Amino acid sequence: MTSTRAFSKLAAALSFFLLACWSFMAGATVVAPAAEQVQAGEAILLHNFRPIVTFRATFLGAPPVARARKSEQRINQLTPAQMVQEISLTPFSFDGGRGITLTNNDNILFALVDGDLDPQEKLTLEQAAERAREALSAALLADATQRRPEVLLKGVGLSVAATVIAFALLWLIARATRLLVGRLQRIIEEEDAGSKLRWARHGWLLVQRISQLFMGFLWLSVAYLWLTYVLARFPLTEPLGERLGDFLLDLLETIGTSFIGAMPSLTTVVVILFMTKAANDAIGNFFQAAKDGRVHAPGLHSDTVSATHRLVTVIVWGLGIAIAYPFIPMSNSDAFKGLSVMLGFMFTLGSAGIVNQLMSGLVLVYARALSVGDFVEIGDNAGVVSQVGVLSTKIINMRNEEITIPNAVLVGNPIRNFSRLAGERGTLVSTKVTIGYDTPWRQVHAMLIAAAKQTPGLRPVPTPFVYQKGLADWYVEYELFAHMDKPLERIPVLSALHANIQDQFNTYGVQIMSPHFNAQPANNLVVPPDAWHAAPATPDSGSGKS
Repeated sequence: MTSTRAFSKLAAALSFFLLACWSFMAGATVVAPAAEQVQAGEAILLHNFRPIVTFRATFLGAPPVARARKSEQRINQLTPAQMVQEISLTPFSFDGGRGITLTNNDNILFALVDGDLDPQEKLTLEQAAERAREALSAALLADATQRRPEVLLKGVGLSVAATVIAFALLWLIARATRLLVGRLQRIIEEEDAGSKLRWARHGWLLVQRISQLFMGFLWLSVAYLWLTYVLARFPLTEPLGERLGDFLLDLLETIGTSFIGAMPSLTTVVVILFMTKAANDAIGNFFQAAKDGRVHAPGLHSDTVSATHRLVTVIVWGLGIAIAYPFIPMSNSDAFKGLSVMLGFMFTLGSAGIVNQLMSGLVLVYARALSVGDFVEIGDNAGVVSQVGVLSTKIINMRNEEITIPNAVLVGNPIRNFSRLAGERGTLVSTKVTIGYDTPWRQVHAMLIAAAKQTPGLRPVPTPFVYQKGLADWYVEYELFAHMDKPLERIPVLSALHANIQDQFNTYGVQIMSPHFNAQPANNLVVPPDAWHAAPATPDSGSGKS
């Protein structure tokens, strides 16, 4: 085997490898421009990735596809010496019209006839034949040049150098990405929970994915440039490299032209959003002044300032985005329209419950039924309100359990607020006892008030007081009222109060158990006047409220 044949086989193998790489990287994006315009019944003659001519007519019974296949076989049979010889044009006539044959050293390669001309190009048969000869000469010259050892060695050397540089760039990109991500991770881990970077702890996985996507984009860019350069170093695959380069340049030109064309619209969007933000900031200053008590507006209460501010903010930004939307580039495209339809469909299906909760939350806020810190009772749940959200309200009960109640449930149930009218007096708590009619009511009042004053957690001021809630058949129902500062401690405070009540009644020998009679006693159960002020009652204890 001669050295020329060995280099020829090496060149063919390398060309096959480069073609496979090109097919993998470029795919259908670098199809020959002429191939994109092929109509049904047409066939393009290609040689060394170069379009030579397009057959459109049936000649001597052979359709365009058969003519292209036979012409390709004849061209492939040429020897390296014949490839560099001049191609001649020979006119001829036949019954259907005129034609021109392209021959190489008396070897007919293919014929071009009148039916092969494209009416839109408005070329004569001679001009079309001359263009086909130039294209075929360039393709054969590249094939012959590719077989030269010095050309192949030069291309291989430059490709190896480009490969080394490409791998070095890939390593540098990976190294720089790891260093940058590691540095960012250390900064986030060193910051405390109250810093501005606390959100990054929860979004760290997203940061990693973004860094990986960015690194992959850089790797693909380096690989694309490497493949473009390597393909252009060999005459055989030079058209592929040119197409890859042209595709990249066209893409960059398209992006740049689109960006420049969109600058006026983008500027308009920025101006609208800037004015929207300025208006929102001015409104925010007004609501902040109202929240601080420096400004008073009719119908604007301290409990509803924050909610009203949020509503107005949503309305202002909604108007701003609605005005700016038509100026966004591609806002009228089918992609934006399809996205709008999809989002609207999703919002319609999934927003019924959310809108119900949102409207219920607004009802709660503007009804001022409760606020953070109030001690409330909602159905079977009693506790202190810890959060009033747009969708739900959270309360903490006496067992230190957090209970989340949807706003729609709150609107549909009565809310007992023990703190709203308390003011500085504290939350009001009460307990009931039933005592027989033979015990002086003044004594019961005094014992209950004394027990309340001895109970830690109950405020001595305002003074505890007692109401007689009912006069039943067997007993009198007394209810003791007192104020406390910490509603969450209601259970232990009431427990201590009950213990003190028992101690008081035991101290003065008064029976707490309510009597029930099976028969009328012989003597009437009444309190004689000399016992009306039995200890610990005082002579001035003559009112219903002590």
